[in-house]
Amino acid sequence: MLANDAMSTQPALAKDLTSAAIKAEAARLGFAACGVTTAAHDFSDRLAEWLDLGAHGDMAWMADRADQRAGPQRLWPEARSAIMLGMSYAPAINPLALAEVRDRGRISVYAQGQDYHDVVKKALKALARWMVDQSGCALKVFVDTAPVMEKPLAGAAGLGWQGKHSNLVSRDHGSWLFLGAIYTNLVLDPDAAEADHCGRCTACHTACPTDAFIAPYRLDARRCISYLTIEHKGPIPHEFRQAIGNRIYGCDDCLAVCPWNKFAKAASANRAFAPRAELAAPRLSDLLTLTDSDFRRVFSGSPIKRIGRDRMVRNAAIAAGNSGDTQLVPALQRLLQDPSDVVREAAGWALDHLTAAP
Repeated sequence: MLANDAMSTQPALAKDLTSAAIKAEAARLGFAACGVTTAAHDFSDRLAEWLDLGAHGDMAWMADRADQRAGPQRLWPEARSAIMLGMSYAPAINPLALAEVRDRGRISVYAQGQDYHDVVKKALKALARWMVDQSGCALKVFVDTAPVMEKPLAGAAGLGWQGKHSNLVSRDHGSWLFLGAIYTNLVLDPDAAEADHCGRCTACHTACPTDAFIAPYRLDARRCISYLTIEHKGPIPHEFRQAIGNRIYGCDDCLAVCPWNKFAKAASANRAFAPRAELAAPRLSDLLTLTDSDFRRVFSGSPIKRIGRDRMVRNAAIAAGNSGDTQLVPALQRLLQDPSDVVREAAGWALDHLTAAP
């Protein structure tokens, strides 16, 4: 995955570069939201509490660099401001539309188009080059994979607030923003933090199929379908398999039901994130027969490629077991001889469910 890049190590020049000018250039480059906050934030207590619960599951990288992740200046002491940016991927179609179409796999909205790492980082680098040209400042850019607390920083910069589902919510873009960050040694005028507008709503918690929310604003990743189908490498715990339904990569349920999405406009989304036909509603029968080369071809240019063929076929097998479609039995039987342990195990479970007496 993509990490951070240092664009300049030279001291900032005297020439002023305003927050307003940066926001105008960000908008020109395709960002739907841009805000500024100080780099002096420290989220160490909040992060430590979550890690101490073990709620990060197998995501050891969350703990390995926790000290650097706790705040911008922990990662880069020279940072003075954090510029937080959002790019919209608001969907044109209801993400829950395929819930009952059991012969198809459901892929999270964010992964149906081009890889956001590539799209967002290209725009971030363009903005960073412009900033260096304008001011000679030093800066670093980040998209998702570096030890950066994007969501609380975005809230502090006024892009939105962390909702009860723990993701960022925007009054203008709902739950559909990809986040990027630029740390700089420039001292910029900060924006006001966004207030929490969740109120008494608990729609996201009610919608979660696996009860992954241990409290408002607190997610146990070990129970989350997105974690289980993407980050988790081993067999998916049996207690969650039926709840997964036909989700084969991620889960949008808690995001999709947020009432603030009524303000999100698909027309504001970057066209790079428009669904590819083969990823909008893939047939489980096709996914169960994927070879390594097939997987690389189908998911080229998609964030899905990082999970590899075995996890995708594992997920498809579980979805097949939940489908009630006995026509998938031959494909699952062939997977009992698959080289992958997790694929064989998932196929066996799926066959047991499909062939069990009603």
